[in-house]
Formats: sequence, C-alpha cells, structure tokens
Amino acid sequence: MVEKVIIMGAAGRDFHNFNVYFRDNPRYEVVCFTATQIPDIDGRIYPPQLAGSRYPQGIPIVADDQLMELIRREKIDLVAFSYSDVPHVEVMHKASQVTAAGADFIIIGAPYTMLTSQRTVISVCAVRTGCGKSQTSRHVMRILQKMGKRVVCVRHPMPYGDLTRQIVQRFSSREDLVNQRCTIEEREEYEPVIDMGAVVYAGVDYGLILAAAEKEADVIVWDGGNNDTPFFKPDLNIVVFDPHRVGHETTYHPGETNMLMADVAVINKVDSALPENVEALRRTIVKNNPAATIILADSALSVADPEAVKGRRVLVVEDGPTLTHGEMPFGAGVIAARRFGAASLADPRPYLKGSLVQTFARYPHIGTLLPAMGYSSAQIKDLEETINACPCDLVLSATPIDLTAVVKVNKPVVRVRYAYQDNSMPTLETVIRERLKDRL
Repeated sequence: MVEKVIIMGAAGRDFHNFNVYFRDNPRYEVVCFTATQIPDIDGRIYPPQLAGSRYPQGIPIVADDQLMELIRREKIDLVAFSYSDVPHVEVMHKASQVTAAGADFIIIGAPYTMLTSQRTVISVCAVRTGCGKSQTSRHVMRILQKMGKRVVCVRHPMPYGDLTRQIVQRFSSREDLVNQRCTIEEREEYEPVIDMGAVVYAGVDYGLILAAAEKEADVIVWDGGNNDTPFFKPDLNIVVFDPHRVGHETTYHPGETNMLMADVAVINKVDSALPENVEALRRTIVKNNPAATIILADSALSVADPEAVKGRRVLVVEDGPTLTHGEMPFGAGVIAARRFGAASLADPRPYLKGSLVQTFARYPHIGTLLPAMGYSSAQIKDLEETINACPCDLVLSATPIDLTAVVKVNKPVVRVRYAYQDNSMPTLETVIRERLKDRL
C-alpha cells in the first residue's frame, strides 16, 4: 500500500528530507508540504524540476494552520515533522494534532538523512538559533586556510525565492548576492564568508550541492541553520551552546539531538554570560554526552568608533532570526550598547511600518530592538522606513552584514562586529588538529 504523506517544514529541512527520503521511494506519495516560521513560503509549489518524475505537477506548499483539515480531507497516513528550533512541547502538540486527525507522526533519524562526502567534513551546528555557530564556522575555516587547505562552506538552505533558480547556488562575491536576489537573512550568512575570501554553497538539492563543492574543496565546513542537524555526515561535529539560554539545550528540537551527537561542545559568549550559567551548561553536557570535548569561547565585540556610541540614544538593529523564532530578548547590539556607554535604547515600536507590525505582534518579547527582517523587497522597504522614522542619535547595527548596502538610512550607522575567540584551553584549533590528524 502506498502511504500518503505530509511533510511539515519551513523551506529547508523539509525539502532535504523529501529529496533523500521520499522523492524516489515508491512506498510514499507526498501530498504537500506545510510551511511555518518564514513569511510568504506557503502558496508556492515545490517545482517538478526538483520533485522528480513521480511528481510531474510539483508538490503544493500550504500553510501550517491547515494541518488537521488536510489530514482528514486527503486521508493522510503519515506526517513527517521536518523543521527546527522548536520547543519539545510544541513538537508534541503537533504530534497530538496529527494523531487526533488520524495519521502517524514521525521525526526522521538524523544520521539517516546525512549524505556521505568524498572529502573531510566538519559540521558546525548549535542547540538554538543565535548561539554563534556562523562565527564559529568562519573561525574553523580560517584554521583550515592557515593549514593550506582548500576549504568551502556549505550553508543550511534558505531557499525563499524561485526554487528553480536556487537548486545549486555558489557565492564568491558580493555581486553574486545581488545577482541571486538574496534576502537579508541570506546575506547575513553569505557575506561574511565572501569577505574572508572563501566560497559558500547553498540551495535546495544538497546531493548536487555536495558534488559541486567537492570539486573545489579539500575540506567542507557544514554551517548549520537554526539548531538543525547536519545534512552531510561529519568527520568532526562541533556544536555551539549559549549560556544566555541555559536549559534550552535539553528542551528544544533538534538542539538536544545535536548535543547528544557532538564531538566538540563549544560554550560560546562566556565573556558576557554569568559564570554560574557557564558551569551549569558544562554540567549538562558532561551528564548527557561525556565523550564530548568542551571548549570555552568568547563572542568578541568591536565597533570602529566606541566614542560615537557613548552617551547617545541608539536604535539597535539585531540579527532577525535570533530575535524572532530564536526567542533571544537581546543580541550583540544590546551588549555593545551597554559596553560602550550608550545613554538609552530607542524604541522602534511606535514607528513600525508594514510587515514589521505583524512581526512584533507575533514575537512580543522583542521589545526595544529592531530585527533586521528582510525576506522580500517589500519587507526590506518596511525595515528602511522604520529605521528612518525612529528618532535616535545613531543606529547601532549588529546584523552581520553591511546594513547600508541594503537600506538607505537617514542617520549615522555604527556597525557592531563579533567574532569567535578562544577563552581558555584547549583551543578549537588544537582540538581540530588532534581529532582530525589522520584526515587533514
């Protein structure tokens, strides 16, 4: 009997699970994807070029809130949960809805969907969005570059545009970001890698992406998204932890899975965290994964002109996903504002434009910060108009990109930069060299 399937996702893990688990399997018929977390994903089609010969019309992507109705109407047999950075209790709420409507509920085993590479693979994942995995990935790449290795970064998918144009994406210049119409979220991940003289791949079909990356790499660094598990089987699995959110490492999916699979556990942001929180994280890691090597790291902040911040009323613009579904009440921008003596934080909420009104309604914990939302040109325009309407002395931009290259700001902008920095021994470089001495 052919089982009818719904894949629950957010335009990332769901597509990968389909490609490697369902696409060519005659046991299953995928009826649709559901979409959540990312605006304007539903209403599209997973195209025939990606869906394969068994789906000549493609596969519809529908809103997550239609789940129970879809199961009943389409007589669905199986629902595969396939997105990340979700509280455990919410995962089980979804499971309850699925089973009440009459279908089975599954989470596909993490190793089952990992593609095997001919090259050495180092994965960098996390237990939550916003732990600092991207800065850790870049540090790993610098270590490998120093060793004379050809290193390529492969990034977790962010295919929010025309999927037929995003099957395999390669970025090596800022012009590539413009030509491929990247969103702000995509730029936040790709631009810093490009700026260090490296190549980053992303897209939709990670079998094809892996084959392309292997042609120009000795080592592939998998840079995970949210707190998802790796798409490639790693030779070394580095997982980043956040001492500002102690307890989340055991209460979010699939962050806990990452903790249990970690070869190296990096406790980041030690420089801005309470020592007792760092120690609590250490105890949790030792209890749940005693074989993991634990490394302490700082997220080292810098601004070009600290005096420009001192005594000023600043509008802090932070990385978007960290504040939204990452649920952080602050990020590097707030820490920089405090550290460099800002007088106060400007409140953007009275001046929100367009889609940002809905963003703050959905994530009320954000408060007196502005997430750098930009999943579309219209939303980027909303961000620009909100920044320009908010009265302040300057904008303190803690998004990883050059914000002024994307929006036109009518007030001074001071950029906050942050980078991985070893806090103590052992260093990340020492552990990589030791763990992979037979592979590098």
